[in-house]
Amino acid sequence: MPKVQINGIDLFYDIKGKGEPLLLIAGFLCDHAYWSLIMPSLVSHYQVIRLDNRGMGRSSAPENPYSLKQMASDVAALLDYIAIDKVHLVGHSMGGQIAQELVLAHPEKVESLILLSSLAKGDGLFNSIIETWGDLCKNVDLKLYEKVVLPWIFTDTFYSIPGMIEGLIEFAIRYPFPPAAHSLYHHSRAMLDFDTIDRIQQIHCPTLVLVGKQDILTPLKFSQQLAQGIPNAELLVLNAGGHGFLIESPDAVVSAMLNFLRKLKPAYTM
Repeated sequence: MPKVQINGIDLFYDIKGKGEPLLLIAGFLCDHAYWSLIMPSLVSHYQVIRLDNRGMGRSSAPENPYSLKQMASDVAALLDYIAIDKVHLVGHSMGGQIAQELVLAHPEKVESLILLSSLAKGDGLFNSIIETWGDLCKNVDLKLYEKVVLPWIFTDTFYSIPGMIEGLIEFAIRYPFPPAAHSLYHHSRAMLDFDTIDRIQQIHCPTLVLVGKQDILTPLKFSQQLAQGIPNAELLVLNAGGHGFLIESPDAVVSAMLNFLRKLKPAYTM
């Protein structure tokens, strides 16, 4: 699993599978491992590229502030480095915001776009939550931080599974590449500064907007706004799962993604 030095940082990335390139961008508090449950289904059909955003996982975590445009530039530089001209692009939550910046800056690099549990601009409640998460990481340990964050990510049904939440928290505590507090702070502020409301109409690639019906962090109205603003975007609402549906309902998510991608005209010779 290699790293590349781009834009002044070491960026970690991982490539598995063969076929048309499919690039996955994770969101806040997550690195490339967040996609693990759907990877087997994806690599059966695509060359899957994952990365750790700056400040997460095994990528560098500079002390200076980050922007989502800067993080999109990191992704563009990675594609140049690995000599891939065009990808199917998928982003979850903050990763979907980075994906929007990437396709707006480099439309020639994006064949199609899938936005999972994402948004064009936060409202007052969302911004208050994200601001608090950015401040809180400097004042509590990771176990308590996870206990505060996870109720916004998973549904009551998921919480009702014995030992599930406790297991996730234990995994986070034992994970060998935990996020630095300053990185989470910078990510939170980058999200607060994000606004593509007046620009998403410039996205012209085939787009799927996917959200869980029970998502309370990035609720349905955010996905509706994206789907209404992006020309010819398709909106799909999954009954199962909330914001963390990649963990809670991975089969439903990957099925929706693959169904969308199969409908597209092949861009590459297999």
